[in-house]
Amino acid sequence: MTKTTKWVLAGIGTVFVLFVLFWGAILFFFFQGDSDEEYSSGTGGTLAIVELKDEILSSENIVRQIKKYRETTSVKGIVLRVESPGGGVSASQEIYEEVKKTRDSGKPVVVSMGSVAASGGYYVSCGATKIVANPGTVTGSIGVISQFMNFNQLMGKVGVRTTTVKSGKFKDTGNPYREMTEEEKKYFQETIDEVYQQFLAVVEKERKLSPEAAKKLADGRIFTGKKAYEVGLVDTLGTYEDAIALAAHLAGISGTPKLLKERKKERLSDILFGSLKEEIVGLKQDLLSQPMLQYKLTQP
Repeated sequence: MTKTTKWVLAGIGTVFVLFVLFWGAILFFFFQGDSDEEYSSGTGGTLAIVELKDEILSSENIVRQIKKYRETTSVKGIVLRVESPGGGVSASQEIYEEVKKTRDSGKPVVVSMGSVAASGGYYVSCGATKIVANPGTVTGSIGVISQFMNFNQLMGKVGVRTTTVKSGKFKDTGNPYREMTEEEKKYFQETIDEVYQQFLAVVEKERKLSPEAAKKLADGRIFTGKKAYEVGLVDTLGTYEDAIALAAHLAGISGTPKLLKERKKERLSDILFGSLKEEIVGLKQDLLSQPMLQYKLTQP
């Protein structure tokens, strides 16, 4: 092998290694998106901020944060910012239980309601030490909803028919390719009523309301924050900053509290394809990720 050939091969090898390293770095930054934490300046103890935004489809991330801050001794209290119309029943219940567990452990949790904190958003708030709403917050909507689409007539017009083989008469209840029978409606209404009673029991217990008073408020109607305060669904009216001040007081923090909040690292894919990704995720949630039973405020 000549000296020239060796140099050529060495050059090709170097280019190949650089190529691999380059694309490895690109892929790393493209897909990594772990969260870190940021502090605000302050002279007092630490409060953690947990943000529950948008529809409640999963409880995992919020439960993880609340549990982490409950077990962090330097964190003296938690402010849960709720901006949500609600969502899945089980996800809402799991977040509520984690909030209540934190409150019962002796670490105060103050909910700060944003523009909308309704249905499941109100359910999770019930576990807090105190609930703070703005006068114009939309809350309430205490109830359960389940919606089924029906394509029967459309499929008939285009000549599409379906055949269902099932093990029991209720196995395909809600099938979009046929009308629901009266027996199925009754069966599903019983399920809705059972889950509704679970919501009602939480409101009755946490807000210290009589069964009659709780049921009167829990007919699905919405309330402004002002009205919710008047009927006892929230503890006080105030802003996000007021909620922080209240949490600091309950935690025994003097001076301005330091605020600790998770911050998600921005991925390269978010920078390049952020809007497209949001549209795809939104479409997936609308079509594929909707829980069958929902504590949710339906919006036009």
